[in-house]
Amino acid sequence: MKRTFNTPLHYLASLLLLLSMFTYACGSKEGKVEGVNMLYGTESKMWKTRREEDASGDKVKQSSEQKQEELRFFANGQYVMTSPTESVNGKYTFDQAAKKITLTPDNGNTANTFDVVTLTDDRLTLRSPSGAELQLEAE
Repeated sequence: MKRTFNTPLHYLASLLLLLSMFTYACGSKEGKVEGVNMLYGTESKMWKTRREEDASGDKVKQSSEQKQEELRFFANGQYVMTSPTESVNGKYTFDQAAKKITLTPDNGNTANTFDVVTLTDDRLTLRSPSGAELQLEAE
């Protein structure tokens, strides 16, 4: 004899499962790119590394020095990257339609362009042309 579960409780449980899956999918910040002001808040915003992955998606172990690195974006198009041993100042441009950010250091070195995978009030994920990803969180 084959059992069927056609009780109202079974339907309710299925509905709740679908609803929770939908809510989780809609609430996910991954892949969401909001406005440029999310980079700098009202005047400036500090970002710290949350996770780094190589091009194959494997986690990159951070040294204690790398864990102290900070990236601050300013509303005027400037940025500063600091670590315990050095500081780099420069300018950035953000192309929201193309989901790209370009960082150009003041010292004349070549500009670096990254895909912006995620940009929300508290999360920023940048992908290099090689496929490596840097996940940052707002301080």
